[in-house]
Amino acid sequence: MPPRPLSGPAGPVRAPAVRRHNLGLLLAALRRAPSSRAALATGTGLTRGTVASLLDPLVARGVLEEGPPTRSGVGRPGRPLGYAGSGPVVVGTSVEVDGLVACVVGLDGTVVRRLQRRRDHRSLPAEMVFGPAARDVGALCERSDRRVVGAGLAVPAQITGAGPDVEVLRAPNLPLLAGCRPGELFAPTGRRPVVVGNEASLGALAHLGEVTDFVYVSAGVGIGGGIVTGGRVLPGARGLAGEIGHVVVERAGRACGCGGTGCVEQYAGLPALLADAGADDLPALRSAVRAGEPGALAALDRAGTALGVALASVLNVVDLPTVVLGGSYAHLGDRLAPVVRDEVRRRRPAAGPDVEVRVSGHGRPATALGTARAVLDRVLDDPDLLLAG
Repeated sequence: MPPRPLSGPAGPVRAPAVRRHNLGLLLAALRRAPSSRAALATGTGLTRGTVASLLDPLVARGVLEEGPPTRSGVGRPGRPLGYAGSGPVVVGTSVEVDGLVACVVGLDGTVVRRLQRRRDHRSLPAEMVFGPAARDVGALCERSDRRVVGAGLAVPAQITGAGPDVEVLRAPNLPLLAGCRPGELFAPTGRRPVVVGNEASLGALAHLGEVTDFVYVSAGVGIGGGIVTGGRVLPGARGLAGEIGHVVVERAGRACGCGGTGCVEQYAGLPALLADAGADDLPALRSAVRAGEPGALAALDRAGTALGVALASVLNVVDLPTVVLGGSYAHLGDRLAPVVRDEVRRRRPAAGPDVEVRVSGHGRPATALGTARAVLDRVLDDPDLLLAG
């Protein structure tokens, strides 16, 4: 009988795959802090020669730069490597129901430029939504005067597919987007985006590092959500997880744009909240709340209770310890968070642990920042994107 083969991969690992893996280890280490080649070799288990062969081309290309020599022990001083302050950038864009938010971010995560623009997209076809957005973001990238190595796009819609080829299945607040492929219409740098995704799921990524297991819920014209476990967004089998705005809180309640009735979006979404409070816009509502106006406070309490009911249902299923309130909720958090927390706790099983409800520190730009983070992850995993162009 011939000897049994040792267990292992189904086929040989090709050199490009090994190179990408090893370079990914090094670039991930440099995202945490600048480091010398010797320290990188020790930390990753690679040889100094391998470290040099992988990173020196990125120094020559302006992706990385060397700092002044530092001595950490015997021998020659080391020169720490870090991401170049004038090096490549990525751009994250959030096309929203009523506006556009974008940010240009360096490979070290530093925000270089931001853009926020009000624009009502509700009655516009896809070409008139994504075409102007691409032009605005392209101009933003030009003003940054740095090489753009990747772009990402977040849309307030249910989507199907993966990577840049996703298709909009349904967008209750932007119905004319149904059936379009945003990645084909949005090319601010002349190239298609490397990431296209749901706005709330991408917005959740902006909070990684602060929390690891959480439910992110964001309010604008609608309510979106992202479920994050182990630092990864849960997409669902068809990419539709996180539709918290359509959790039913009143079975025979108000009609919703999704075709159902009683969705929490109709009670705690920003339009419903403003109407209930008699406020024209979010700044007016914030001013009324700060002034202690009873009508505004009561409207916010009713919205917080409805949102707490919906989140309790979600948390009883997914069992996560933290809720992060983002989008418009982040601007109302001082009053809203305690109401949501009390309602969630009241509806959780008696033996269950407490749930923390915290307010996002990123506000409206969270989605663009989370999108940029997703692009950074994609770009830093692929050395060809860093060396091209």
